[in-house]
Amino acid sequence: MWKTTLKGLLAHKLRLGLTALAVVLGVGFIAGTFVLTDTMNAAFNQLFADVTKGVDVVVRSSNAFEGLSGGERKPMSESVLAEVRGVDGVAQASGSVEGIAQIVDKKGEAITPSGPPTLGVSWSSGPGDAVSIRDGRPPEAPGEVMIDASTATKYGFEVGDRVEILARGPARPFELAGIVGVGEADNLAGATLAVFDIDTAQKLLGKPGELSTIEVAGDADLSAGALRSRIAEVLPKGIEATTGQSVADEQATALQQGLGFFNTALLVFAGIALFVGAFIIFNTFSIVVAQRTKELALLRALGASGAQVMTSVLTEATLVGLAASVIGLGAGIAIAAGLRVLLDAFGISLPTSTLQFLPRTVIVSLLVGTGVTLASSILPARRAARVAPLAALRESMPAPGRWSRRRTLVGGGVAAVGMALLTSGLFGGASNAAAIVGAGALVIFIGVATLSPLLAGPLARIIGAPLQRMFNVPGRLARANAARDPKRTASTAAALMVGLALVGFVSIFAASLKASAAQTIDRSLEADFIVQPGASFGASAGFSPEVARRIAARPEIAAASPLRFGDWRSEGTTSFLSAVDPATFEAVGNLELAKGSLDALGAEDVLVFKDTAADLGLDIGDTLAMEFAAVGQRNQTVAGIFGNNSIVASDYVLSMEGFERNFELDQDSMVLAKAAPGTSATGAEAAIEDATRGFPSVQVSDQAAFKEQQASQVDQLLGLVTALLGLALVIALLGITNTLALSVFERTRELGLLRAVGMSRRQARSMIRWEAVIIAVIGAVLGLVVGAFFGWALVTALDSEGITELDIPGGQLAAYMVIAALAGVLAALPPARRAARLNVLRAISTE
Repeated sequence: MWKTTLKGLLAHKLRLGLTALAVVLGVGFIAGTFVLTDTMNAAFNQLFADVTKGVDVVVRSSNAFEGLSGGERKPMSESVLAEVRGVDGVAQASGSVEGIAQIVDKKGEAITPSGPPTLGVSWSSGPGDAVSIRDGRPPEAPGEVMIDASTATKYGFEVGDRVEILARGPARPFELAGIVGVGEADNLAGATLAVFDIDTAQKLLGKPGELSTIEVAGDADLSAGALRSRIAEVLPKGIEATTGQSVADEQATALQQGLGFFNTALLVFAGIALFVGAFIIFNTFSIVVAQRTKELALLRALGASGAQVMTSVLTEATLVGLAASVIGLGAGIAIAAGLRVLLDAFGISLPTSTLQFLPRTVIVSLLVGTGVTLASSILPARRAARVAPLAALRESMPAPGRWSRRRTLVGGGVAAVGMALLTSGLFGGASNAAAIVGAGALVIFIGVATLSPLLAGPLARIIGAPLQRMFNVPGRLARANAARDPKRTASTAAALMVGLALVGFVSIFAASLKASAAQTIDRSLEADFIVQPGASFGASAGFSPEVARRIAARPEIAAASPLRFGDWRSEGTTSFLSAVDPATFEAVGNLELAKGSLDALGAEDVLVFKDTAADLGLDIGDTLAMEFAAVGQRNQTVAGIFGNNSIVASDYVLSMEGFERNFELDQDSMVLAKAAPGTSATGAEAAIEDATRGFPSVQVSDQAAFKEQQASQVDQLLGLVTALLGLALVIALLGITNTLALSVFERTRELGLLRAVGMSRRQARSMIRWEAVIIAVIGAVLGLVVGAFFGWALVTALDSEGITELDIPGGQLAAYMVIAALAGVLAALPPARRAARLNVLRAISTE
């Protein structure tokens, strides 16, 4: 049996090659993600170890937790430095200042990385100074600055150039004194760096007489832990001492968690690719087993047991999966290298380090790739075990498709379980809702795939009807071939169904998101203009409060109201909040207050969204305990209940005074401006542009442009997700190619007879191509229907989160259908060419 298994693999190596390719791609992405993650972990661990090298203890203000927005530690008085220097065992101590400062490029535009912050820091020659000068010298005067090597290279800055820096006020000119790196990296994990002398940094960053941290080096014979304990004894309340190693670990962990979504997303898409590949593996082994019926029956007749036959098929699957997984591991290294280049393109510079290939990567990749292949071949192997010895004496013909009560019950039951899981995840409020929704979608796909043979025959006849009329014999035969074996057709189409279901779902959700955003702007926004930062998110997504003050001072503007965003925690759960100016917000936005008023919103108050207030049992005058990273717990009084949370994008609203009381970060996230009566839109916009001159990080939009920006951001995300899902679609199309290739092999005699009775090569190619189109369109129809259901379910579940409009992009979905049909034509080219080139006499004599 072992020899038979090996001979079977060698005989079918071409047929199993495309099957293995599906596993290679999926395992490659899993291995690549693990390699990249491990490489980043090693790189960031080394980076922050370099940052704190020589630092035994770091002194800083304490905080309740690490806020999602960052920068939530209050500065401390410079007097603490003198206290620390007086501690026995302190060999050296120096203070530093850190804040937000943006570098302006030579075109006058603020450099705004997407995500990483734009840091302004002070230069120090004390312990642990990881900023190494690559060119030039340290800043020695108020008008000098150093910047990171990555920014200097990308934007063409050289020592001696004039550089503008944007901090708390308008952009200020500096002379570029030097260019720096961080350890071996050109920047700090994508963050830009502007380095000043400490006096300039304190003034520019709004921290005169204050320090962000104090770095301490102790005597050689004193441990870091012992030194930390000594320093902690002299520190005032609210200031803490921690070891340099703890700070390095903390910073590396925070950055790794910040990039964790990237790794998770890649693993999710790799999982989708393997799930799609599982359908192809199942289909391939099903076809191969059916084609080998006489061979397997002969083995049974010669004495092989059903268990031996089943083991033989499973062994083939295991060897295919193992070989594909090994190749996938090699592909994973190349994928990791490519992803690292992608991170560099996004400005996230990693220190020079070799790719990390850990045993975990090998073990997981081999287990997943082999396991998926083995699991997908179990049912075909069971069918092989049931082949009767007498089948060797009969002509092997594919079993005709027929209605199955058992299939209906099983498929319907599985789909029902999937819908129950999906509903529970979307509406149940569980902490692991995303995992439940994912499991529900997976089970629904399996249920629909189980039921799809019941639909494949009728769909093949309906879709093939126009082809029959348009292309006569090739169209009629393509239609009949697709309909005569519904199980095979459905199984092949199922792989494409999964990919297009996800693409359709994302498209519907994106369209609904854009429609809801437009509806929100129309319903909630009274402002004529929106002033925003260039960065879309991250610590740099803000600008100086001076911007709002300047706009409000213009006579062409009736009101200019700033918004800020932050996060807070309650019982370990972090939530977002927003802050408004009670005196001006009603002129530019509509919260639809059901109880209370904005006038009553003070520094110690909070407004709560009506649904959240009902869930928590809150009403006017109640107290809400809110924990803030910078100041710890505060008891805020509920001053109002509001019904429209769309414009403020949160369920909790503080006043600006309350925000400043509880947060360290002093930046506005947005300014909403309303033109004065009698002022034209052009005049008001020109006034705002003039008022914001000197603040190159801000951009001004009217309502129409603001809507377009929101739509553009959604479209960019849609494009990225669709591109990643393209891997699953490619695998699905490989499945069509594989199935048709196996089908051509199986129908060799039939094709020879057709050619013998007059079918031309062109007609043979056309028949195979149209059969592929029918299969592809069946997959597209099923996929888009399932995707539309997923889209409707998610939009319905997110109604309370502001996604109120369900928008089905019919034109876009129709385009996907056409693309699927064209892709089917491409997938059919190799098997169609083979069918057309068959030797007629040899084909007729084939058994």
